[in-house]
Amino acid sequence: MVIEWLQVRVPPELREKYIQKDGEIWTAFLAGCPGFLGKEVWLNPNEPTEVILVIRWATREQWKSVASERLEEIERQFVQAMGEAFPIVQLAEYQIRKFPQA
Repeated sequence: MVIEWLQVRVPPELREKYIQKDGEIWTAFLAGCPGFLGKEVWLNPNEPTEVILVIRWATREQWKSVASERLEEIERQFVQAMGEAFPIVQLAEYQIRKFPQA
């Protein structure tokens, strides 16, 4: 399993709308992609503009196989629904390290 980790800055007054539209548009799209396992939205109680998106993929190959044209199309739909773009300020990729069972 691999983790796609994204940090986005969203004004506090738009945060709930952002999360709702993200679920309706981005998560709905990702749910149809091979290898998509799930997504969580993390909120920092000490930084109200910070939204973290944690996306789980079965393999890195499946994650990276999503067509860039489709990603751009979904981003256009999202920007149209929000009325403005919210650039990703930081992104990272993680691998899950499991420990052997005793």
